Amino acid sequence: MSRAPLGRSGVEITRIGLGSAPLGGLFTPVSEADAEATIARAWDLGVRYFDTAPLYGFGSAERRMGAVLRDKPRDSFVLSSKVGRLLRRRDRPPREDRLYKDTPEERPVFDYSYDGVMRSVDESLGRLGLDRIDILYIHDPDNHHDEAIDGAFRALDRLRSDGSVRAIGAGMNQHEMLARFAQEAPFDCFLLAGRYSLLDQGALHGLFDICGAKGIGVVLGGVFNSGILAAPHPGATFDYREADAALIARAQRLDAICRAHRADLKSAAIQFALAHPAVSGIVLGARTAGEIEQNLGVARQAVPAAVWQQIRRESLIDAKAPLPGDPV
Repeated sequence: MSRAPLGRSGVEITRIGLGSAPLGGLFTPVSEADAEATIARAWDLGVRYFDTAPLYGFGSAERRMGAVLRDKPRDSFVLSSKVGRLLRRRDRPPREDRLYKDTPEERPVFDYSYDGVMRSVDESLGRLGLDRIDILYIHDPDNHHDEAIDGAFRALDRLRSDGSVRAIGAGMNQHEMLARFAQEAPFDCFLLAGRYSLLDQGALHGLFDICGAKGIGVVLGGVFNSGILAAPHPGATFDYREADAALIARAQRLDAICRAHRADLKSAAIQFALAHPAVSGIVLGARTAGEIEQNLGVARQAVPAAVWQQIRRESLIDAKAPLPGDPV
């Protein structure tokens, strides 16, 4: 699998990585055996970048990732996790979570303080059973900007300075705060979910320009916008909620264009995301070995130039968005 540098961080990642939110039971429970088989199959298919977080399955995704990666040569892969949430038990048994199913009883508690981040890293390493994490992202600090800069960033900067971590960044579902972070502190990379896809090019004007100028690497998550670009039917989800009729209609039009040229919408979604020069790679979630095989298979399928020409002709994407095959 091809690799790319993550900005100027000195870290190199495979252009497709494995995201582990589904392995933590996002929407549907996933067995230990299926989760570990998925990670192992991704490895067999050449994936060497793996992303996880305490939030995903409230610790179970990190444990499952570590169970497989502990047996691999440590310098042969890149692992990222996140800070900003500590997992803690409550006085009474918790209700089932809206998103994550069949989880441990711990629940996330926001903590972007310096000490909280240091505890979070130690606890993640314990769940993973590994001696280091390569990339640490501040996770979704939407309502915690000041704490993220004054506390979390200082902690991550310390870990980067002493060599405990190779790169530091922030992972969010919005591009505006990431653009602000890029101007405020020396971050190495960002993980942006859902804001650069065939349905949403919000990051195109602002964030990507800043990252390009500063050498900040960008990894994209959510290139299927949580489902709608994988299966654009009524009831499909966009940003983890049921999509409105206009979005479904637009996704269905994209799908129709792909089908008319015997291409796959998922192939187009992946290749569109990777075509921007600011993007080092993407992470794709999967819950079974068959699903990661399918995702990596469609990533390699050709998308005819006629698809991109028609998408542009019908103004279904921002006119300034680069398309596969455009001059760099």
